[in-house]
Amino acid sequence: MKSLRLILGNARYFGPSWVFASINILFGTWAIYIPAVKDALEISKSELGIAIFFLALGVFTVFPFASGIVNKFGVGKVTFYGVMMSCTAAMLPFLASNYYVLMIALFLFGAANGITDIAMNTLVTEIEKKDKVKFMAASHGFFSLGGVLAGLGSFLIGPLSNPVLHMSLAVLLVVLVNFKFRSQYFSEIAEEIENEPFSLGLLKPLLLLGLISFVAMGSEGAIVDWSGLYLKEVALAPEALWGLGFLGFQTTMTLGRFLGDGISDKIGSVKIVALGAVFAILGYFLVLSADITLSIIGFTLNGLGFSVMVPEVFRIGGNVKGIESSKGIAFIAGTGYAGFLCAPPILGFLAENYSLTRSFVVLLICAFLILLFTLLLKRRKA
Repeated sequence: MKSLRLILGNARYFGPSWVFASINILFGTWAIYIPAVKDALEISKSELGIAIFFLALGVFTVFPFASGIVNKFGVGKVTFYGVMMSCTAAMLPFLASNYYVLMIALFLFGAANGITDIAMNTLVTEIEKKDKVKFMAASHGFFSLGGVLAGLGSFLIGPLSNPVLHMSLAVLLVVLVNFKFRSQYFSEIAEEIENEPFSLGLLKPLLLLGLISFVAMGSEGAIVDWSGLYLKEVALAPEALWGLGFLGFQTTMTLGRFLGDGISDKIGSVKIVALGAVFAILGYFLVLSADITLSIIGFTLNGLGFSVMVPEVFRIGGNVKGIESSKGIAFIAGTGYAGFLCAPPILGFLAENYSLTRSFVVLLICAFLILLFTLLLKRRKA
């Protein structure tokens, strides 16, 4: 919690961290209205899955160009203008007149978020190096905190009854706070680092870590995208409760990230990932009960379980013997976003051709796979 106190006590660190929160406020507000957008455009679950795929595709598409843009224009400027572009793009899905316009809108939203994601992580890295402080993990905690704020916004669904107005209020909050704190990071410039080719010889020691990242990030994205629809169509929750699964997930995701470093120091990275898998498994069993209360509690346990997985896998990958940390993390990030990219259309296909319940059974199996991978990791390290 030391890094959290550092952020809250110093505007230089709060400014960049608020960008992390901003991205998830916007994304989370979109997420809680997914069922409403689906109904308004009268699209199927598989079509919804493909549309959400375009959001992830937008994120993935900008990755090869992001570092060049950051180095050319300055990491501070790209961070600020990136979050402003995200604010603009966040409005587009709610203004889509048909399914194809929705896909384009989500692609642009994903692309804006992708460039902001690279810029804000680079920004925090540069400030950490200059100031000799560490607040990256807590900044990711702010990302989850943004999801919590978006989840709390689900209580406005009924009173507002207007998705465009709701997103406009979220955008206003993001814009005002970022304008206030932009001077804290706007002039920052990133140190340019030469990119070396990634060798296939690195694959073997990183394979299990990459698989965990692939499954974990895919599962996280699936819960964010499908929890509201699950509560609506399977648990038969009233409209006012559709966003509570997302809210519970993001709340415990935030708590886990703020506390995870201390627990990891005590029990180790592999054990905390295994413990996270156990919590995720328990959460899925509760979700599959199809009871409204138990399903919401299940999504909450999912958040606690998944909160520690990706940060810890990054930590392990950055310390694999004989491999540069930047290359290890790059591989794990790439496989993780590949999972994030693949999950929506796969789950959409399963939901459309079988059932939404069947999709969550597959996610349960994936949690068991993560637990298996951690056992293999522990055996390899022994």
